[in-house]
Amino acid sequence: MSLPYAEPLTVRKPGPRQVPEPPRRGEPDGPPCGICSGATTSALWSDDNWTLHAPVGGSLPGAVWIASREHFDSFADMPEHVSSSFASVVARAERAILGLGDVGRVHLYRWGDGGAHFHVWLIPRPLGMLEAAGMMLPLWEDALPNVTDEELADAAKRVAAAM
Repeated sequence: MSLPYAEPLTVRKPGPRQVPEPPRRGEPDGPPCGICSGATTSALWSDDNWTLHAPVGGSLPGAVWIASREHFDSFADMPEHVSSSFASVVARAERAILGLGDVGRVHLYRWGDGGAHFHVWLIPRPLGMLEAAGMMLPLWEDALPNVTDEELADAAKRVAAAM
């Protein structure tokens, strides 16, 4: 059996904890919010509360990220009028991604370490690629060769059109 990594495997230990943590983009004393400042990819679709964007530099066509129009950080401080529309927007995006074909599942991820503006990722697991199931999908997304940004944008435009 061949392993998906080079041997010998180097075991890493965590570094010292940084407390307090450094400010993220969009937090006081941190760099400006990239979403609020327009320093991200342009929205391909939007409504009153949400915008949908294509990623740059990825390996899975159909991956998109959805950001709130308002600047807030997490589910914990999401305004009620925004939270009431979240599930329906994510469901629409999931159906649109599944409609691309060759998609086994769509995974929803929220990482909040880079920026303090609420956004989630919808990442398609290729049909039949069971080794990428569950939490393994973002690891495979990093390990697989990137497709062109044009291919990512084209798939995201198809998702946006289906929204």
